[in-house]
Amino acid sequence: MQPQWQGLGKVQFSKWQGLGNNYIVLHVEELPFELTPERVRLLCDRNLGIGSDGILLIGEQTGEARFGLRIFNPDGSEAEKSGNGLRIFSRYLWDCGLLQPDPAAPAGERSLPFSVHTAGGLVRSQVLEAGRLVRVQMGQASFDSQRIPVTGPRREVLDETMVVGGETVRYCAVSMGNPHCVVLCDTASEELARRLGPLVEVQPRFPNHTNVQFMQALDRNAVRIFIWERGAGYTLASGSSSCAAASAAHRLGWVDAQVTVHNPGGPIQVVIAPDFSITMTGPVQKAYEGEMATEAW
Repeated sequence: MQPQWQGLGKVQFSKWQGLGNNYIVLHVEELPFELTPERVRLLCDRNLGIGSDGILLIGEQTGEARFGLRIFNPDGSEAEKSGNGLRIFSRYLWDCGLLQPDPAAPAGERSLPFSVHTAGGLVRSQVLEAGRLVRVQMGQASFDSQRIPVTGPRREVLDETMVVGGETVRYCAVSMGNPHCVVLCDTASEELARRLGPLVEVQPRFPNHTNVQFMQALDRNAVRIFIWERGAGYTLASGSSSCAAASAAHRLGWVDAQVTVHNPGGPIQVVIAPDFSITMTGPVQKAYEGEMATEAW
């Protein structure tokens, strides 16, 4: 009997990281198989597959966006948006020569802004410093309980309390096109994120589950976060989490409009406009590229 995988061919992939948060990049038209949740879990498994914090699936142009992007978590679920994923995707496009260079910049130093369609909405991105940095206009932060969503009466979810793991915590909830719960801490830590993060993620008040940031304000221009990512677990960095945490701190009056968000993997710069439109800037690096063997799926 011929093996089911025989004749499917091999698939090229590349792997990138932003401050320790890493993604596999694949082209939808090059896949000889459907990217099912089971296959996503296998490919992201660090023992059985390539290993990553998720998969970026490049699609075709959608509506007014020049590029389309689908983002998968390592548990097989699909994410609405990812700041690190968008930065990696942007750098990938730059390296492939698919972006228009900015004629006003030195040769090869900067791209013109371009649009990307995600399940969490349209974003604008721009590659800087020959790909070393990427700036993404992440959209508008919202504290509206219906948009996030959070159960209960419609309200801005700001400095509320809940009990998780026998502890009472204060939190804000934010939508960046995907849901976030920013837990307000005197001292944030990895231990706290690993202990309470999985409980907050599936707390019933968050019907779509939620990303969780344990945030500590450092001064008027800096916060520190530790992240429990929905569908992925503890992670070293997150762009959308950085935006959510900075937005919550600014809305509470703790920080100014320009904020350095210190992730465990390194800093991300966030700028908050008066209408809470968020711009994020951070680094990207290529890890490696290769070819998946047919046995991998």
